[in-house]
Amino acid sequence: MCKKIFIAATGQHCGKTTISLSLLHLAKQRYARVGFIKPIGPKVFKLDGVEMDMDAALIASIYGMEADRKLMSPVVVGKGYTKRYLSGEIAPEAPLEAIKQACSELEAKNDFLIIEGSGHGGVGSVVGINNAQIARTLDAPVLMVAAGGIGCVIDSVQLNLSLFQQQGAEVKLILVNKLLAEKREETLGYLKTFFESRQQKVAGAFDYSPTLANPTLLDLSKLLKLPLQGDQEGKDRIINHIQLGAASSQRVIDTLQDSTLLITTSSRDELIVTASALYNIPAYRRKLAGVVIPGSAPVSAITQRILDDSNIPYLRTSQNTAETFITLTEHVSKITADDKEKIDLIKSTAESVFDFDVIDAMSR
Repeated sequence: MCKKIFIAATGQHCGKTTISLSLLHLAKQRYARVGFIKPIGPKVFKLDGVEMDMDAALIASIYGMEADRKLMSPVVVGKGYTKRYLSGEIAPEAPLEAIKQACSELEAKNDFLIIEGSGHGGVGSVVGINNAQIARTLDAPVLMVAAGGIGCVIDSVQLNLSLFQQQGAEVKLILVNKLLAEKREETLGYLKTFFESRQQKVAGAFDYSPTLANPTLLDLSKLLKLPLQGDQEGKDRIINHIQLGAASSQRVIDTLQDSTLLITTSSRDELIVTASALYNIPAYRRKLAGVVIPGSAPVSAITQRILDDSNIPYLRTSQNTAETFITLTEHVSKITADDKEKIDLIKSTAESVFDFDVIDAMSR
């Protein structure tokens, strides 16, 4: 009989997919057949011609589950789906029936099944299948992922717990993610005091990690929908800082931090030339990851030649500087199948962070 666990969250960007990836890694060390399903897919992606949720596609690619891709994402809420459901074109019972059928088929093929929810507990209500309803219908115990400090974790968990309790879904464990390493024990101590007095178990997940949180050059290339020029070996480099090149060239270079992406307009010839020259000096290559050049004005011919000859990675966009800076700094990086460094870090860290015996005992 297949054991199941439902990974819920208090909201977006808590690290739910990272937790799923981790538990898949640990489950595979114990069970011969491990499966994954994301019942509601709000982020549409095509994998080998099959439309599915982006997170389900990521898991399928990492763990070689492509053969089950249709089952892994039974309800994809693409463009127009909500309107078709509300107008009656999609039968009210159709989404939940599709989820139940896909889950049943995956249970028959696996010994352990990870079910990943979408966003907070209420996501999916508009099409009659929120996360709490799905967890209860599939009879899957729930791990709820929350991220933040003390107060925000308590507030967000309490808000979501009420919905799961209302639906009769059993929340077995609160997993606190993205903890500050220096405050980990103190934070978990206060949270355990609060929740365990209410008969709710709490455990720590990952500490906050810039390696996991920050984007790669390739990620930003995809975000801006622009080709990455220059050194392609740098595409997987993780960007730790984004700096606006508004000051003098000397001041900008003096204030570069570790793995900085520099934004400078096409008219700043002296700064582009300086950055290009410094990229090939080892001490500066550690600090300078690449350049983004916004604006509609062309780069001068001689500057463009120096830029290309240096092989520094760069992106050229027609957006203005302010738009580019906002787009890059507000972007929340999501793990992709190409992020080998991040995936390897997640797997190795999971083995020391999680007690899979406890989680396995909670599954049903």
